[in-house]
Amino acid sequence: MEFDFLTPLSQDIIQFIKGLSSQHLGSKVAFHTDKEFPEIDKIKVAVIGVLENRGDVHAFEEVDLTLIRKELYAMYPGNWQSSIADLGDILPGNSLEDTYFAVQKVTAKLIRNGIIPVVIGGTQDLTYPLYRAYDSLEQMVNLVSIDSKFDFGKQEDGISAHSYLSKIILDEPNNLFNFSNVGYQTYYNSQEEIDLIEKLYFDAYRLGEISNNIALSEPVFRDADIVSIDLNAVKSSDSGNLINFTPNGFDGKEICSLSRYAGISDKVSSLGIFNHHSSKEEAVLAAQIVWYFIEGVNYRSNEYPFGTKENYLKYIVPLENEELIFYKSNKTDRWWIEINFFAGQHNKLKKNTLLPCSHEEYLIACNHEIPERWWKAQRKNSI
Repeated sequence: MEFDFLTPLSQDIIQFIKGLSSQHLGSKVAFHTDKEFPEIDKIKVAVIGVLENRGDVHAFEEVDLTLIRKELYAMYPGNWQSSIADLGDILPGNSLEDTYFAVQKVTAKLIRNGIIPVVIGGTQDLTYPLYRAYDSLEQMVNLVSIDSKFDFGKQEDGISAHSYLSKIILDEPNNLFNFSNVGYQTYYNSQEEIDLIEKLYFDAYRLGEISNNIALSEPVFRDADIVSIDLNAVKSSDSGNLINFTPNGFDGKEICSLSRYAGISDKVSSLGIFNHHSSKEEAVLAAQIVWYFIEGVNYRSNEYPFGTKENYLKYIVPLENEELIFYKSNKTDRWWIEINFFAGQHNKLKKNTLLPCSHEEYLIACNHEIPERWWKAQRKNSI
């Protein structure tokens, strides 16, 4: 059984939850205890802790998620319908690969059952087993990382918190269709890495670009399967993380808005929150990030995939050599652009698919320019 990898919550947390009122979130969550395990078929969102940090050689303290859980469950829920469970923790295995195996098996089981795993703690290389969990689903995967760095690393370095993306790109089976970075800071990334992002037709958005207009990120999350959040992407004045001091980054409001965008996305089926440094201040922020994600899940509009196009307005924009087709939802006013894929490397995809986009990109097309998002998607198919 995949869930044998999970250990129950500590008595400290259980006693804390028992002391909460019936209005607190903790009173509305099913918990993995010494005596019982939540009924999986009744869960929509599952919180999982991973107490592993060997992916970062500079990590000097054990992962402790007690503060995050106490902060999260002491909050009040919104008008939520989705059922939530805390399945406990995955302990470090004999080797780092053993931990990866456990994370992959547990999250794959949840995703196959339509449950969204929210994986907390540990280092960001745990994004790799989260990605590998989709192998059994036989689908192409879109990964979005909220991070100040791309985490390519060098091939000879092996996998770590700073090089997991290279392993995702190079390892077989290669199910990665698109990678998007939200919030990178140029001085943390070499020009070679920035050029590689362009060469692979991946998407990257600078911190200032998103901070100036956070709505730019919404279509990115709408097309994501996995969202990986590096808490180091938040500036230290807001996160309280003084171990890895970060003068610039997202503020608390922005990172929670991004988490809510991820939750609202009908397609996002797993979330990872990594590089927690066990401080009280960062625990408060991490708990709010989880809260906003669950809030978003409860307000999903179920527009993906399209069952019918009756509730969408179709816009045809003729260009010199192309005819671009856009769809606008009558329900949410969100936009999509039609992409034509042909048989080739990504033959798991449908020949015609809809790519999330913004109203601004429709206006760009109306000005006889091809939106960059459409251009990259077409070229990616021809690689």
